[in-house]
Formats: sequence, structure tokens, C-alpha cells
Amino acid sequence: MPAETPHDVGRPSSSDNADGGSQSRIKTSSLDAAITHPGTVRINIQGAFILDEEPGPSTEEATDEGRHDTKSIRLPNHTAVVSHIAVDIGGSLAKVVYFSREPGSSEHGGRLHFTNFESERIDACLEFMRQLKLNQPKLNGSKSEELCVMATGGGAYKYYDKIREALGVEVLREDEMECLIIGLDFFISEIPNEVFTYTDTHPMQFEEASADVYPYLLVNIGSGVSMVQVSGPKEYDRVGGTSLGGGTLWGLLSLLTGAGSFEEMLAMSDRGDNGAVDMLVGDIYGAGYSKIGLKSSTIASSFGKVFKKKTEAERSAEDDGGLANGDQEHVPSPYGNDNLRRGKEAGFSGEDISRSLLLAISNNIGQIAYLQSEKHKLDNIYFGGSFIRGHRQTINTLSYAIRFWSQGSKKAYFLRHEGYLGSVGAFLKRQPRNWGRRNSLESHPAGG
Repeated sequence: MPAETPHDVGRPSSSDNADGGSQSRIKTSSLDAAITHPGTVRINIQGAFILDEEPGPSTEEATDEGRHDTKSIRLPNHTAVVSHIAVDIGGSLAKVVYFSREPGSSEHGGRLHFTNFESERIDACLEFMRQLKLNQPKLNGSKSEELCVMATGGGAYKYYDKIREALGVEVLREDEMECLIIGLDFFISEIPNEVFTYTDTHPMQFEEASADVYPYLLVNIGSGVSMVQVSGPKEYDRVGGTSLGGGTLWGLLSLLTGAGSFEEMLAMSDRGDNGAVDMLVGDIYGAGYSKIGLKSSTIASSFGKVFKKKTEAERSAEDDGGLANGDQEHVPSPYGNDNLRRGKEAGFSGEDISRSLLLAISNNIGQIAYLQSEKHKLDNIYFGGSFIRGHRQTINTLSYAIRFWSQGSKKAYFLRHEGYLGSVGAFLKRQPRNWGRRNSLESHPAGG
């Protein structure tokens, strides 16, 4: 799968729209004035915008096991009580979305907050949610016992009883695919400076919020990958996917590098050189293969240099007489550290391995996404899921793959809240029938 050395791509700086000033208060006259929840809550999304950096409510410090994403969405015109939170529990991460009034301010409005936990630390996530419940009077002006949890993802079923027991509140389970589509549709059509494209000349080009988006392909990359064809509001089909996703990267790199977290793996990949591990077109031809559009830096074989270098290292050790004086014969480790030891002996760094595997998995997903879009005649491809995490190499690789294989005829789109499509969709399910200008939700109340 072709891949170039990634260029830098990142999120806008905090000066762009973090201070709530005139530059960040982007108004969209086409937004609906309000979203009404029958009987209890009225959510006003007019003038919504993203805050890149802001002081958070005290509940963000309820546990040090979670990660708060500093990309809250400001709702400057909302004043009513919101009495529910949402959680999307996947195979690797649990993603929480909740609303609070403006912290430490008498201003009208509030904001949506986004926090995630590793799914294996579900107890820490539940404790965080319990703190949100206890702080409901302070955060939203509602009673703690009125809190409702909107849950989606596989964990909504796996941990259903545990959530109810830990929080003592109503828990409504929502369909995972439906929540993904609702969340994505909301971000595409309602939130300015949310959706962007990437090219070499324009690393982060924002798209205007628009309702005219169908049809499209959603590629949701979590532990595994799902690819969903979306033809219109409530019209979608899962058309494919792959088991080689974020869980694959996390698992293999934990064996090969000893990295302890996904963030550490991504940081290692930033420092790595995949050319030390991968066989490139330049390694075979001595240059690029311009006749078919392949640059010298294009990957011909992921991990293609490993066997040769490993064999050379082993032969060199044999030629040097095997074990040095005083060395003891190596006993294989039952914990998998032998892979890391052998890699170092052959001259492979954890950073180089991390970059190579990240590119391999991203390239594979990009090519499958292209093939699905070609099969179903879809020109617009949206990439979501916690695998991406705004990471420049991942975004660059996926975008390049779509451009390369489609020869520029298809577009890859990314989101700043890419990991929260499902949880936002579940949060919005607690809304009335036919909300919003596209009527994209069920025509019956949540939980029905």
C-alpha cells in the first residue's frame, strides 16, 4: 500500500478560537434556534462553537484515570437544565459526554464536555459518572436523583447492571450504529470548524457546516473498523470493515515495544523512521518508480527489512563465537519480552517499529475504505473513531491513501471530536421527536 512520509497536520492553535472572542464566536444563521426535550429541558445550539482550551469543572479531577479532551463545545445561548449524560463503551475506550453551565461565571450558556477512560478501568469511569451525579445541582441546577444515563456501544449491554448498581439511576441503551450516524450528522451540520480535510498544501482546511452531505461512507476506527454507507437520515447499512484496527496496533506494539499506553505508542511513532523497518520502493529500484506514480519513499513491504536484518544480526553473533565470557544462556521470557529483546539486538528501535505498524494499519484501512466507496459509488468518506485522536501521521496516511487510490476523485474528511460520535449520538437521543432541520432522529421519545 503506497504511503509517503507524513507531513505535519494538527489542530488549530488555541488563539484561533479558544478565548471566546469575536474570531471564535462563529454564528451560523441556518442553525435552529432550539432543541426541545419534552417537559424538562430546552437545549439551544444557536451560535455553538468549539473551545480548544478552557478551565474545566471540578469533576474533571474526580479521577486521574481518565483523560479530558480540551475541545469542549460552547453553547452560549442555552439556559435550561440538562439532566442526562451519555457514555459510549467500546472494546478499548469508554467515552463520556456531559453538559455543564459555565464554570465560575454568571454568563448564560454552558458547554458540552468530552472525557474518555480505558474500558478496562470501567470502575474509574463509573466513579467519574457518580461524581457528575453528585454535582448535578452545581453543574446544571438539577437534582442528583433526576440524572439519566444514555448508554451505547457493546459495554452498554456488558456493564448495564453494573452502571445501574453503581449510580442508582435510569439507564437507557441505544443502538451503536444509529448513535454513530446521529453524532456524525450533528457534527457535520451543526458545529462550525468541526469537519476538515487534509492535503499537502492545506494541512487543515475546514468545511462549512451543511445539511447537504448524503450519501457518504463512515469509516469508524476503534478497536476494530466498521464501514457504514449512509444514504440519508436514518438510512444506513454496514457494508464492511476489518478486524485490523486500533486494538491491533495497541496489542502488537505492547508486545514489540513495551509501550504502556496508546498515547505513548503514538508519541514513539512521531520519533520513528519507518524506513529502518519497511522495505521501500527506493530500496528495490534505487529511486522512485515514476512510471506508475510510486515515489522512492513509498512502502513496498511493511516490516520488509526485519527478517534480513534479524538474520544478519544472528549470523554476526555466531561468527563472533556466540556467548561472550561470563554471559549466561538466555532463557525465554514467559511475558513476551523476548520480542523486544530480539528487535533491539537486530537494531530496530521501538520508535521505528511504532511508526511502521501505524502506517501499515492506516494504509490498510485507507485502501479498504477506498474499495468500499468505489463499490458503493460514494465520493465522500468520513473517518471517525478513537484510533485517529487528531494524530498527524494517521490523518496524513488515511488522506493520502484515498487521494492516491481514487486519483483525487474522492475526499477524506476528519473531525475534531472523531472519537465521540457514538456518545454524542446517544446524548442527542434524549431529544424530542423530529428535532433539528433534517429530522434525523427517531419519531418517538428516547428509550422507546
